[in-house]
Amino acid sequence: MQLWPGERYPMGATYDGTGTNFAIFSEVADSVELCLFDEADNEERVALTEVDAFVWHGFVPGVGPGARYGFRVHGSYDPARGLRCNPHKLLLDPYAKAIDGQVRWDPALYGYELDAPERMSTRDSAPFMPRSVVTNPYFDWGSDRLPRVPYHHTVIYEAHVKGLTMIHPGIPEELRGTYAGLAHPVMIDYLKRLGITAVELMPVHEFVHDDRLVAEGLANYWGYNTVGYFAPHQAYASLGKLGQQVQEFRGMVKALHAAGIEVILDVVYNHTAEGSHLGPTLSLRGIDNRQYYRLREDDLGLYVDTTGCGNSLNAGSPQSLQLIMDSLRYWVQEMHVDGFRFDLAASLARDFYEVDRLATFFEVVQQDPVVSTVKLIAEPWDIGPGGYQVGNFPPLWMEWNGKYRDTTRDLWRGEPATLAEFASRICGSADLYQDDGRKPVSSVNFVTAHDGFTLTDLVSYNEKHNEANGEDNRDGESHNRSWNCGVEGPTDDPDILALRARQRRNLMATLLLSQGVPMISHGDELGRTQHGNNNAYCQDSSLTWMDWDGADERMLEFTRRLIEFRRAHRVFHRRHFYTGRPVRRQAGAPIPDLEWFTFDGRQMTDDDWETDFGRSVALFLNGDGINERGSRGERYTDDSFLVFFNASEILLDFVVPGQEYGDKWQVLIDTVNPDPAADPAVVPAGGRIPVLERSLMVLGRMV
Repeated sequence: MQLWPGERYPMGATYDGTGTNFAIFSEVADSVELCLFDEADNEERVALTEVDAFVWHGFVPGVGPGARYGFRVHGSYDPARGLRCNPHKLLLDPYAKAIDGQVRWDPALYGYELDAPERMSTRDSAPFMPRSVVTNPYFDWGSDRLPRVPYHHTVIYEAHVKGLTMIHPGIPEELRGTYAGLAHPVMIDYLKRLGITAVELMPVHEFVHDDRLVAEGLANYWGYNTVGYFAPHQAYASLGKLGQQVQEFRGMVKALHAAGIEVILDVVYNHTAEGSHLGPTLSLRGIDNRQYYRLREDDLGLYVDTTGCGNSLNAGSPQSLQLIMDSLRYWVQEMHVDGFRFDLAASLARDFYEVDRLATFFEVVQQDPVVSTVKLIAEPWDIGPGGYQVGNFPPLWMEWNGKYRDTTRDLWRGEPATLAEFASRICGSADLYQDDGRKPVSSVNFVTAHDGFTLTDLVSYNEKHNEANGEDNRDGESHNRSWNCGVEGPTDDPDILALRARQRRNLMATLLLSQGVPMISHGDELGRTQHGNNNAYCQDSSLTWMDWDGADERMLEFTRRLIEFRRAHRVFHRRHFYTGRPVRRQAGAPIPDLEWFTFDGRQMTDDDWETDFGRSVALFLNGDGINERGSRGERYTDDSFLVFFNASEILLDFVVPGQEYGDKWQVLIDTVNPDPAADPAVVPAGGRIPVLERSLMVLGRMV
């Protein structure tokens, strides 16, 4: 085999039409071997003799797309000093653009002998390891470009590539559960008609199924167990050709972009699949353990674990930080994705054991000319001390607003003394974001997500039912802020079924009428259930797949109309926070851009927020008070609306405010009667309208 010196950059395997350049970083290596595998899986090793700035590199003529490879790193094995080099372990390239094969669990995968952890293992792991794959960098993107949907117009749909399409009757069987299935015209038409503007895909970076789950016949279905930050998960590709997952993923993005839909990736840069000090040696651990992982200061043989997964990636290390940033830029520039949702993002902000909002990672993102231009969403917590950081991320970032989720659930399930905070949450959470110059769109509002109950289960179960996970129902969140409406689980009681359906509509309507960026968990619009399982991370089955045949078409149509209603009325997706100050009107005396009223028509006082009817309130939204302009300076106005929230246990007659707010009002949305009325009810100024217990109503001012 010929080996030329090659270049230290770019990292990984780079094909140029005549051969492939290989480059890998290791500061602790004494030597590095490139391992190439032929079609019969015979291994040929060649030493990379060139090293610059601790990057080992070489160019191999004639090696091109489809070639399978790995690395072996020779160096010190001294876990107590954080050194875990072991040349008997075949290692995946951290920069591999594609990965072929699955981890096959065997003792040889571990750097130590299982029966004697203090002794280095000399078993060859290659027979049980997947291979890195050289890929073709070319793809015909045509006229593809990022849709760049404005934040305030964005409606996010959190989805799982496999779960969304696995049993869709309109998608060919060979495409179900794949990138091509998500790109199928039937699926794209569904997403367009629903009205969402972005799909937020659960992890698609190559991930590993944990040994425990495999032994129990389960799987790491969610995918939060990354082993390759550049490689699309191969199991989601419809074709078996080496490297095909890269092109198929690109084709999916191109098809979604053509429909005006953005692609946001849920990424897991906080930990890897190598787990704790007792985990396998698959890649980073054997390459340079001290650079890539955060080690405990009092014992370098152990890992800092702020993720609950055994290790934490060391975002403070220059090399680890480069890996993350190179990966992010690759997915934007070469795969054309539109943004990222960062799992357990507080872990990336940690300086030693504290959370530092100005940590190196965020400074680098802020100035990066590529990554800083796409949508960046933080899950603003981890499990370490001080890890709950909702509202504390830098201005460039959006955040999953856990406080919005909790408060909205509490109000509709009947928790007392929640109305004041609820009012703040549905108006964009100014208390969290306004002080540092952020806007309502900094808040990604959600009621449900992949982690927890579905919307149907949220109103059907008081307790989790995770027995199928094999952990004696100990896993998953126990405090769900859910309410089963009187019966745990399935029931034939028509009154309870009607209440549950109304509660689902209440929660969906609240979500889509709130300021901020709404996120819908896939299937909530169809009534998807996991039968009380609130931690279905290991369930790759009909329990988690979308049940298209059992879809609740009435809920689907209600959700579609809500999204369209939101899109049509800027007052529900403002770019700036409400001020509460009087504003000039087209006709009449100035009144505030929003006002709060008791159900009987009085302006709310401080005491009213804590009354016996503290779960009922009327919100006036002034369409003349948007005070925003378009790119050409045009001033935006909108219709004015009243939103009646009655989360109490009794029917209340809501009173419409006086004539200064409008002469007549028409019922536009009613969660009791979700189907559009042929002759909507009209209420005059000062008039009364009954609002059923636990329901929501929207009235529009008639001109």
